[in-house]
Amino acid sequence: MTDREDEERLRDLVRRVAREKVAARADAIDRTAEYPQDMFDLLRGLGLFALPFPAEYGGTGSMACACVAIEELGRVCYNTAYLLAVQWTPIGAILAGGTPEQKQRWLPGLASGERRAAISVTEPQSGSDVSGIKTRAQRVAGGYRLQGAKVWCTGAPVSDYIFVGAKTGDSDDAASINLFLVHRGDAGLTIGRKEEKTGARGVPSCPLFLDDVFVPAENCLGSGTGGFKLVMEAFNTARPIHAMRGVALAQGAIDHAVAYIAERRAFGKAVAEFQGVRWMIADMQIQTEAARSLAYRVARMVDDGVAGKALAPMAAMAKCFATDVAMKVATDAVQLFGASGVSADYPINRYMRDAKVLQIIEGTNQIQRNIIGNAVLGRAPR
Repeated sequence: MTDREDEERLRDLVRRVAREKVAARADAIDRTAEYPQDMFDLLRGLGLFALPFPAEYGGTGSMACACVAIEELGRVCYNTAYLLAVQWTPIGAILAGGTPEQKQRWLPGLASGERRAAISVTEPQSGSDVSGIKTRAQRVAGGYRLQGAKVWCTGAPVSDYIFVGAKTGDSDDAASINLFLVHRGDAGLTIGRKEEKTGARGVPSCPLFLDDVFVPAENCLGSGTGGFKLVMEAFNTARPIHAMRGVALAQGAIDHAVAYIAERRAFGKAVAEFQGVRWMIADMQIQTEAARSLAYRVARMVDDGVAGKALAPMAAMAKCFATDVAMKVATDAVQLFGASGVSADYPINRYMRDAKVLQIIEGTNQIQRNIIGNAVLGRAPR
């Protein structure tokens, strides 16, 4: 059986589950902003947390398969697909830079869904500027002491542990950044109040406050050097996932719009019969299909082992283009709903709210354009 046949079998399974068990929960998750533990349990029962893992951890080792699951779930419920994405980013960091012992210690529990992890790099003064973080890790007997503050740590209140980005020693160089595993109950760690978000409401994002948090040396990811490169590579390899989240939102918005305009009548005929409306739908589908093709192309690059400077601009293109498409298509879908598009009685407005989140998180689309521009033209002088 070919890889593509495996992907199609997976698509059939996840699409059926999404329609039969996930779609009905989507509105309630968005309205209440409560963590959907039932959806987490569903994904765990299906074994989907293992998808991007190597076979030795129970996975497929395939980013393309991971994108298939994201697309089918995100098409009906952004927050359920988000549960996978939150788990997979720290997985990428462990795979990229963890020691063999760390991989054996951490990956099986994440692959099975028995453990939850988050990653925390963003700080109040440095969002997409990872190199500008201020959190410090001072070397002490047996490990490190962490001091600092983070914002927008997604999944923090429900995670067993969080990989915290911090600079070691007194250096302010990006090369001094490393990732440190902090358990949720560790002394000195305070998880702040969850943010009231416009979109992505079902998965909590919170600030973190680190007051002399002790981390054993064995919980510093990798060898304790090259952490910045490790973080950025993990973000690059995860970007096809975030691109596919945009594709999923765009396709889901089209699904809702097509169903609505087929039933809605104006001037004696279905709204779907008007040429201007048909052209809108055509443009929405063209843009979504282009984004889908780019996202899967980059996912297959990851599966083929492409990394570093060869991957970074392509990953940035996929994330930027697909999430911009999501926003454009969702906005057009709201327009097709007319006044109903801004009513809480219809689900279409949540697609637009969730799409706006995607243009900002995981590196804003302005930062993605910087990455692409630098790849084409070289770095601009400071």
